[in-house]
Amino acid sequence: METPSFVEDHISQIPAIQWLCKLGFEYLTESEELQMRGNKTQQVILEEILRKQLRLINSEKKVSSSRTTYISDANIENGIRSLQEIQLNEGYIHGCEAVYNLLTLGMAVEQSVDGDRKSFTLHFIDWDNPENNKFHVTEEYRVMRSTSRDHYVPDLVLFINGIPIVIIECKRPDMKDPLRQAISQHLRNQQEDGIRSLYVYSQILLSLASQEASYATNGTPEKFWAKWKEKFTSEKDERNYRDELIHIKNSRLGPALNKKLFGERFRYVQEYFEALEGEEIQVTEQDEYLYNLCHPERLMDLIYSFVLFDDGAKKITRYQQYFAVKKTLDRIKYPEKDEKGRLRRKGGVIWHTQGSGKSLTMVMLAQAIAMETSISNPKVILVTDRTDLDRQITNTFRKCGMEVSNAATGSQLVHLLESPSDAVVTTIINKFAAAVKKIQQPLDNHNIFVLIDEGHRTQHGTFNVEMQKALPNACFIAMTGTPLFKKDKSTAAKFGGMIDAYTVDQAVDDGAVVPLLYEGRLPRLDVNSGPLDKYFEMVSEPFSEKEKADFKKKFSRADQINSAEQRIYSICWDVSLHFRDNWKGTGFKAMLVCDKKVNAIKFKEVLDEIGLLSSEVLISPVDDREGEDSAYEQSSDKVQKFWKRMIQEHGTPKKYETQIINRYKNQPDPEIIIVVDKLLTGFDEPKTTVLYLTRNLQDHKLLQAIARVNRVYPDKDFGYVIDYYGVIENLDDAFKMYSAFQAFEEEDVEGTLVNISEEIKKLPQKYSELWDLFKGVGNTRDAEAYQQVLRDEAIRASFYDKLNSFAKSLKLALSTISFHEETEQSQIERYKSDLLFFVKLRNAVSSRYSDRIDYSRYESQIQKLIDTHVTAEEVEPITELVNIFDQESFAAEVEKTVGEAAKADKIASRTAKHIAENMEDDPAFYKKFSQMLSQAIADYESRRISETQYLQKVKDLMNGVLNHTDTDLPDSLREKPVAAAFFGLTSEFLNEKISDQKVGKLISEQASHSIDQMVKTAVFGSGPKAIVDWENKDAITGKLIIEIGDYLIDEVRDKYQLELSFSELDELAVKILEVAKRRYKS
Repeated sequence: METPSFVEDHISQIPAIQWLCKLGFEYLTESEELQMRGNKTQQVILEEILRKQLRLINSEKKVSSSRTTYISDANIENGIRSLQEIQLNEGYIHGCEAVYNLLTLGMAVEQSVDGDRKSFTLHFIDWDNPENNKFHVTEEYRVMRSTSRDHYVPDLVLFINGIPIVIIECKRPDMKDPLRQAISQHLRNQQEDGIRSLYVYSQILLSLASQEASYATNGTPEKFWAKWKEKFTSEKDERNYRDELIHIKNSRLGPALNKKLFGERFRYVQEYFEALEGEEIQVTEQDEYLYNLCHPERLMDLIYSFVLFDDGAKKITRYQQYFAVKKTLDRIKYPEKDEKGRLRRKGGVIWHTQGSGKSLTMVMLAQAIAMETSISNPKVILVTDRTDLDRQITNTFRKCGMEVSNAATGSQLVHLLESPSDAVVTTIINKFAAAVKKIQQPLDNHNIFVLIDEGHRTQHGTFNVEMQKALPNACFIAMTGTPLFKKDKSTAAKFGGMIDAYTVDQAVDDGAVVPLLYEGRLPRLDVNSGPLDKYFEMVSEPFSEKEKADFKKKFSRADQINSAEQRIYSICWDVSLHFRDNWKGTGFKAMLVCDKKVNAIKFKEVLDEIGLLSSEVLISPVDDREGEDSAYEQSSDKVQKFWKRMIQEHGTPKKYETQIINRYKNQPDPEIIIVVDKLLTGFDEPKTTVLYLTRNLQDHKLLQAIARVNRVYPDKDFGYVIDYYGVIENLDDAFKMYSAFQAFEEEDVEGTLVNISEEIKKLPQKYSELWDLFKGVGNTRDAEAYQQVLRDEAIRASFYDKLNSFAKSLKLALSTISFHEETEQSQIERYKSDLLFFVKLRNAVSSRYSDRIDYSRYESQIQKLIDTHVTAEEVEPITELVNIFDQESFAAEVEKTVGEAAKADKIASRTAKHIAENMEDDPAFYKKFSQMLSQAIADYESRRISETQYLQKVKDLMNGVLNHTDTDLPDSLREKPVAAAFFGLTSEFLNEKISDQKVGKLISEQASHSIDQMVKTAVFGSGPKAIVDWENKDAITGKLIIEIGDYLIDEVRDKYQLELSFSELDELAVKILEVAKRRYKS
């Protein structure tokens, strides 16, 4: 046979065994492994090998500095028995965790040494010395099922010291969905009636099909099986890696091993492989996976350091997490002296996109630092906004022999940081910020590691400076899930540069997150401008012209229109129908994002009134005074009443939040959760599939918000972003602005710091210029003297500008450690106190000289006007449903939405011309589209719709006109254009006579078919062509008028008892005949 064999054994299973043997695994035949199990297929551990290995790796236990002993045979037998008797009655994953703890922590045993009882740890695997362990591979591993005497037979099982650690299913690549079938087999085997007795010991599960592969661990659903990609620090490393794979692939097994491998197979199989090995063989994807995941040293590293139990699930690292930890560890291992002679370890930023397991990466990294032997007495502080990480972190660190402390208060954190022993500490961001400010004497230990979740939040303002002042030699590592924008390059600079990046595109490609589909939808708003302008003028009558302009500008913003009651009502109907038609009953959930607390409550009230879906509102606590400023503050009253009701129901703000989230996560209701700012960051519920946006979001906040729906979940192919506000340009800007890893070159970071430094140098000058305005003030303590200087409007305007410039520069300076190091503290305090004074002065004079009006007192009046005079019609899509990560398609949609009025005008003009030229062919159809086109132009000119909507409307109208398609046209008429024209005339006529439009449409449909048949019979007779000049033959046209009129009388007027005059029916018959003359020309 000279062509490749696609038999499963030949193309996948045997090559896998050969490869593993070359990596250091010893092959066991089926008869050998069965003998080692005492010929019992319900026994899964190779007991003979395990016993021998336990004696070897536990042979030197320290009793004292000069004496050692060994673990007794009795304790070894106890250890074997403990490992074999794992109970699964508390659940499969609980059993897996018990096995994992035994394998990684060992088992505490006691035995007598010289008459004293001593405690020792019995280790099942020597994690420190991989060469002391035994690695075996076998195939067709028959295991008896738990509920019958039937067997399941995994293709390959890998053992460490006789313990089954890796289970592999091999499939031939030519079958349909080979990986899916392999994964399905793994999942079937792990069912309660399967072979959990084997799988409970496994740490890695592999599915192989020659040119594709994936991996997982116990209980992993199909959707979460992962891909592995090896990452390299240089092209040379990658070349060496590729060369090594080729070398291994084309090295040959020894004669003895070949005999063992092929001895129980047909002779032709060995001959096939001998012929195959006669020339060079290419490396497959399967080979790479086995090398990357099952090479003994890598395998042990993955199991020991990169397996976690999280909220009842077992998880194994993804490749980006593994290499980020390794890269960071290489970076921080050895401290170096900085330019000031301080011994420091270089930190940095790890950017792993939202949903890719960033929090777990943080835990794995903390563990790696704590276990790194070159770092003595490390203190690892994990700063996060997730309190639910504490238990996970505590369990993870058990195998490090380190207790995890939770710093619940700032004082407690200070105590832990100042203690001399090593420590792992968890805290949340606000507690860490409080603790840092309490540290009086800087802690200069360079073995302090601060791991901060969402690092870009902590670098704003002075917090980063406070950290560096209190912990000058600490190593800071920031984790972020949203992109670092170009303007945020200082984040990377402050933390020490970029360490590792895992972008959104990579995550989607790897299946770590689902793609996001975007659709823009906006409700059509109709503004009754006459009354609105009139009442607006009445409300603003006391103002000056300038104040009126400011007043109008404030209340004509989109955010104010956002609160219009009819807009909310229209969106609620659209959300209700969209969710009902697509997601109701599926178990998937949605999130609706509002701009204000009061609007969140309004949305819930309307959704409840509609009644198609269940919802809850989750907002932050309200100020007790809110809603009591004025008798007119109805919206604040609404929020206050809602909040009181929530506290009465739940008890405390914390319980309110916890219970609403638990209901959303764990119960069928609510189906949708309504938020303002809550849950837009740090909230992870994979069932959340749809994000309804009704407010403006930008930059980090926008990207964090849409990431709420990108989590992987079974049967979830996409996350959906439905945009009722119009953030598509913001979204496009956000994706364009963020910097990928390669964008952060060293010179970029240096340039950022230089720019900051240059800006800070201007601070003294700006400070002097500000004070120069008041050099004429004699008594510097006289507040009135300052205000008199600012009586002049030009001087006041200059003061506002100079104060703003000084404040910006000072804020920048205060957030930079070099400013604090190079500037006297007394000068810094003077800058700060003077800024505070000038801000208070600005507030005083802006009020005194009416530069600022308190518009809040007018807000409720204006909102009432808007609610009354702004009406909303149905919600219309303004973009196609488009994949955000499909750059070409998304860019095309963005292009459609920007500056398109000129295109729209041109299309409108051509469409109007086409309508005019063809009006008589189908009067009702073209009249309808002509009116719609005129309305679209008027809406745009009065700014009731945006350029985007204008362009979309005229495009839709153009397409409708050119394709002669009408959404109101019944399906039975879509292929009958002349009958459709008759339908249009009849329907238009009856719309004025019948209140029930469905009935009118049905009557018109029946009439158009019947009348079309009459016309064709009269015009064509029995032939294929129209009778010559029939249009001018009274015998034909006169007869048609009578027949059409009779039909309208009998089948329309009388049948449905409609009040229609003979003259009205005659007029309709004439119109129908005129259309027939044009459409059925002879």
